[in-house]
Amino acid sequence: MAKKNALVKRLSSVETLGSASVICSDKTGTLTQNQMTVTHLWTLNHSYEVTGQGYQAKGHIHIGPTQIDAHHDQTLFELLRADLLVDNARIVTPDEHHQRYTILGDPTEACLEVVAEKGGLDPKAERQATPRIKELPFDSDRKMMTVILKSDAQHQFNVATKGAPNRVIEQCSTCLLNGQVVPLTAELKQQVMDANNGYARRGLRVLAVAGRRLPDEMDNDLSQATIKTVEKDLTFIGLSVMVDPPREEVRKSAESCHRAHIKIIMITGDYGLTAKSIAQNIGIVDPHKPLAVVTGPELKKMSDDELKEKLKGEIVFARMTPEQKYRVVHTLQSMGEVIAVTGDGVNDAPALKKADIGVAMGLTGTDVAKEAADMILTDDNFASIVAAIREGRGVYANIRKFLLYILNSNEPEALPSVLFLLSGGTIPLALSVMQILSVDLGTDLIPAIGLGKENAEKGVMDQPPRSPKSHLINKNLLLKAFAWYGLLASIISTAAYFADNYWNGHVWPNLASSGLDYSQATTMTLAAIIFCQIAAVLNIRYQRNTMFNKHFWDNSMIFIGILFEIILLLCICNVPFLRSVFGTAPLLGHHWIILACIPFVLIAVDELRKVILRHWHK
Repeated sequence: MAKKNALVKRLSSVETLGSASVICSDKTGTLTQNQMTVTHLWTLNHSYEVTGQGYQAKGHIHIGPTQIDAHHDQTLFELLRADLLVDNARIVTPDEHHQRYTILGDPTEACLEVVAEKGGLDPKAERQATPRIKELPFDSDRKMMTVILKSDAQHQFNVATKGAPNRVIEQCSTCLLNGQVVPLTAELKQQVMDANNGYARRGLRVLAVAGRRLPDEMDNDLSQATIKTVEKDLTFIGLSVMVDPPREEVRKSAESCHRAHIKIIMITGDYGLTAKSIAQNIGIVDPHKPLAVVTGPELKKMSDDELKEKLKGEIVFARMTPEQKYRVVHTLQSMGEVIAVTGDGVNDAPALKKADIGVAMGLTGTDVAKEAADMILTDDNFASIVAAIREGRGVYANIRKFLLYILNSNEPEALPSVLFLLSGGTIPLALSVMQILSVDLGTDLIPAIGLGKENAEKGVMDQPPRSPKSHLINKNLLLKAFAWYGLLASIISTAAYFADNYWNGHVWPNLASSGLDYSQATTMTLAAIIFCQIAAVLNIRYQRNTMFNKHFWDNSMIFIGILFEIILLLCICNVPFLRSVFGTAPLLGHHWIILACIPFVLIAVDELRKVILRHWHK
């Protein structure tokens, strides 16, 4: 699993992964690439398009075909300047230590510096000219952050605020229009929200930017500068619109989850329309079913029963706080679901701890989140969660294959003792204790280990999650072990015992009970069981699919084990010392011809069973 970018901290979580029925996933960086690029800017004067991608300042700002220099557009200049000054991220350009652009901080903020450069601003010069003297940091309740800047007579504002448009606009009383501060009327507010909603419906992320000038008395005494006193009577400047491209592999992984009856629920801090658009575009929700978008404030008003009813359908959660994320996880668990939850922040720790499988982000996750999680994704990629679930299902299936292989040989090993007792001794023991041990501790060992190394079988993600209450050894496994594989091996090994007696002139009730004929009959029984096990290990590899596929030779351990079985049998039959220990005798040519046919017969019979099974399930 580590090779597939999933570091498992708690081994038992691998088994739990196989029964996961719901994935509660973040959006940014997990479902998307977390590589923000500003594509549009919007003010009450104009809508601007921004060219160029990534963190290189290669591109321009346009209105239609006309390239715009922010120094000749006062409102655009103030928007870019505010974007730049509230930006806490820094971009490290490629050098001998970094092969590509590296972001120190939030990629959402890093792209604001890039767009400012595209507009003709010098980030370093602007920051030096207007240094930051106080910050009111972002929190998930108010959905905005503010910086207070050193007063500068050349600029209109010494406060810059960015955040969710619907939250920022509530704190604005004026707006910047044609370079002038004018009252923000209800009509202008509606224009802002219409623009925001239009971008959000396209899956774009929108930040509103506002500013103000502090009163002189507050400017001189920053202890008075609090959220309540600063984040009010703001002047709306504009919107910065960015795209965070979905990860290419997410759609395929989402389809795999749907086939596996695993529900995906996006829990994000983004705007509802943005979250809905992205969820639909990347295919994590069923397009044929109605989709509910529940925001944090709406969830706060819901009862647990109402939430449970919503969770039965397709749903996306937007503008969520970590506490609300915890509530969703708790409610899903009360509905009997097995939950995998992703998280990266300190506040995500309770939800990660509460989840059946907490999944922390390795690249962007905090140490607290990683400590609380059961698994860490080294690439922060949703596809790695799905790959881990597939691996978890494969591990559980391999344990069952291992048990099936080990259990099925017990029946032909026990049958000689049963026949001996039922016949009152007229049917001598067809296997000695040492011969039974040679199977259990010798020939079965390496093939059984090989089954534990099998890759997940094709179709493992086409089945519903197993119930966490289901037992590892259940009725189905026991029936398959004893009423199918074990029964076939018992019939063949017993037939081999009686056939060898017959060839040597012994028929019941006068079967050979000592001497070379008896040793040869028991050796033939032992060899028949071993060759039945050769067929069994090949048949058990694939429970529904045919073994004849392109992956037939992938597991070298299986074939090493088969070779070891044959070599060990040859040694037991032909090395004098081992013959005396195990009570065996050399086998003749006709014995080996019959033994060689056994796997082919059993494989053919089991392939027929699989064909019938596949047809039945269709």
